[in-house]
Amino acid sequence: MSLHAVTSSVAATLSPAPARGKSPWRLALLFAVAAAASGILLTGISVWFLGAVALAGLGPAALVFNFHTPAAFVRLFALSKTAGKYGERVVGHRAALLDQVSRRARLFTAMARAPSARAASWQLGNQDRLSDYMEDVEDVDYARLRVGMPAVVLMAGLAALIGATAVLTPFALGPIAVVSVAVVVTLRRALPRVAQFWTVARLSQRAAGRRLGAALGSVVPLQAERAFATILANAFARFNEAEASRIAQRRALAVLDMMAGLASPLAALSILLAAWHAGYRGGSLLVPAFLAFGWLALGETAQGVSRIVLGRVRENAARESLKDWTVPGGDVASSPAPVVLQTLTLKNVPRQTPDGRCLGGALNLTFQAGRPTALVGASGSGKTTLLKQIAGWIGADNHGQFIGDNVVMLGAYRRAVSHLCLHDAAILSDTIRENLFAPDASETECWRALATVELKDRIEAAGGLGAWISQDMLSLGEAQRLNLARALLSESPVVLLDEPVEHLDSGQASRLLKDVLSRLANRIVIYSTHHGCQAPEAIQISLGARR
Repeated sequence: MSLHAVTSSVAATLSPAPARGKSPWRLALLFAVAAAASGILLTGISVWFLGAVALAGLGPAALVFNFHTPAAFVRLFALSKTAGKYGERVVGHRAALLDQVSRRARLFTAMARAPSARAASWQLGNQDRLSDYMEDVEDVDYARLRVGMPAVVLMAGLAALIGATAVLTPFALGPIAVVSVAVVVTLRRALPRVAQFWTVARLSQRAAGRRLGAALGSVVPLQAERAFATILANAFARFNEAEASRIAQRRALAVLDMMAGLASPLAALSILLAAWHAGYRGGSLLVPAFLAFGWLALGETAQGVSRIVLGRVRENAARESLKDWTVPGGDVASSPAPVVLQTLTLKNVPRQTPDGRCLGGALNLTFQAGRPTALVGASGSGKTTLLKQIAGWIGADNHGQFIGDNVVMLGAYRRAVSHLCLHDAAILSDTIRENLFAPDASETECWRALATVELKDRIEAAGGLGAWISQDMLSLGEAQRLNLARALLSESPVVLLDEPVEHLDSGQASRLLKDVLSRLANRIVIYSTHHGCQAPEAIQISLGARR
């Protein structure tokens, strides 16, 4: 395989998935714009209607004034506004949910391959971190609905009203420009302050929760040492800091809302004064009044500017936070196409624990397809850790992968071409078919893999590939054999098996290992074991005890 092919494969793995669900978003935006336009027209036509009635009531024109046409328009725009809002919510939430499916799948795939996620473990046991993570995912999921679409609607309304003002009362554009500049300046000043307040509040809340949890978990010994009250006071002090930041954030947003709220009345007043100065009187003043009250109607949308700003701040913070869980290249869209790999050579691989502690000298390793390698050592000798390093799950990414005369950095490549089968297999509460983790495999291939690991009869008795299973329905040995079936169905050229025959009796263990290695004869296979080399053809690497 050439260097270009390898790097292309890695790049394809790390590139984000193409955008989906554009049509629902376009339709949702159309409904939102229609609702905003109907609201502006409803306010304008209502004022025009009332003004026309008042003018007609001053003379004989009242006898011939047609009330039905403007009244019909009022009802039309009222219904259009309501229908637009409901359409925006229904279609917009559908579009957001469609985006969630795609985005969360890419996020979870990226988390599975990201070093920081592996270091923190999948359990996310820290409740503060779990809470922050869930908030971050939600802030990104709903950013387009809460931030993007309202901002586009607001800008569209502003553009339409500014255009109409330029045609009808151009002298009003001066005061409107001054007010707009004031709002923009306030917005630019508020944005970094709101972001700072949000970050401080979040960090203080997390620190306070951690300290309070530690104090409540050790009440008796802390009270015995007379330290409980001090730690508790420190925790509540951090809660106070978080609340103070939130209050400061609300004040900054309130100033922004005040400026946005004043903009529409000032714009409306400027239009009426400019029209009066231009000589509009009586019935001719109704059209400028229509436009002026259209600006007032836009104020309803402008009142949400603080929510847009806060949503943008939270979205930016969430994206930065979620980067810690994903690979540097971003979301992972899909696995690369299967590749053929005959030799894997690793230079100067440091033996270490997942937290970076040294286990011994660096290793130079060469693995070949058709020649399985057994890592032999007692518990604690670093067998599983070394398998994770080979697979690219942990450790530095600067070990050379030699393919012909070319050398590429491993990192994402190792993870892309390796299948790591850990001994503590995870069993999902789902069908057996889904638990095989091979959506593209045929039923014949699935049954063949299950037969190889001697699970075919057990699965048939359970109801077949469509039967529902959970973790507590399988013994440790059955779970381990199901895990081996996943390895057989994998298309990865490098297969890493962690204690593949653990929880099995010696006879079945020898039989299964021989059959599995036979099925994987064309791939690079590395497995760990507590005992001596169980496969005569395997190369044995002995690992010393942990220091």
